[in-house]
Amino acid sequence: MPESQLYKTALSKAMALCSRIEYCSSDIRKKLQAWDVPSEDENKIINALVKDNFINEERYSKAFVRDKFRHNRWGRIKIAAHLKSKGLASEIRRSALEEIDNEEYRKVIKSLITAHRKTTRAKNQYDLKGKLLRFGLSKGFESSILYELLNDLDD
Repeated sequence: MPESQLYKTALSKAMALCSRIEYCSSDIRKKLQAWDVPSEDENKIINALVKDNFINEERYSKAFVRDKFRHNRWGRIKIAAHLKSKGLASEIRRSALEEIDNEEYRKVIKSLITAHRKTTRAKNQYDLKGKLLRFGLSKGFESSILYELLNDLDD
């Protein structure tokens, strides 16, 4: 059965995209839907990309975790939520999140909190801690680590 021109074009465009930047299958599926590729062709294209290693969910998730932690300075909770929204398996998400060094993680949290503390106005110490805690939570860091670091800042 000859493949349609749309299939061939979409496959070559998807290959070109995946050769430049890491993509997961859900990202490519969205692109294929935007290009009006029929769903049976979508599945064939995704399978071909996975088979030829253009798409590798594990490689993608590790790169995603590394970039979001180092460049955006996100915490594990926020990164995990974004990976889950992309439909990645829990085992893949867990192994990618384990790539984050705990010592470096704590240093990043401490530097973010310290920097944000300088620009935060508060009526008292209790109000300041609340604001810093909310900031840390919004960046996706665990509350237990934030409580520990905020208590250490007083000393």
